[in-house]
Amino acid sequence: MTVVVKIAISRMSIAAAAAYVAVEAAVAHAGAVDQAIVAAVADASGDLVALLRADGAFKASVGIAQDKAYTAAVFGVSTDALSDDLGANPSLHLGIALRPGVVLFAGGLPIVIDGQVIGGIGVSGGSEAEDRACAEAGLAALGQV
Repeated sequence: MTVVVKIAISRMSIAAAAAYVAVEAAVAHAGAVDQAIVAAVADASGDLVALLRADGAFKASVGIAQDKAYTAAVFGVSTDALSDDLGANPSLHLGIALRPGVVLFAGGLPIVIDGQVIGGIGVSGGSEAEDRACAEAGLAALGQV
């Protein structure tokens, strides 16, 4: 009996040009309310595709924005929703939170096309609500809701 095994899969990922549109829109949104943020977009595997640091943005925000984009991309949910989902299990919440590159507070959103996660956007530099609003502006620039 011969067993047929699928050897490879095809996976969509965000294009660099789209990633740049998203980070520019997020930084522009923040600039309109006089904020200096960092926006990052990761591909479906969580690898950095684009990053934009506004003039005056905190250096620490660079790594945090990247981590938010990574988290949203690889888990396929917003960073704050992931935290909420894990909240019922404190040991799991702590275990995931301790993983390198994982962020469990607002500002990271997945980028989804036709039900498939193709990347994530992460924003850092403001409050959680401000970071989320800037990430949403980045998604809106891509036609995402």
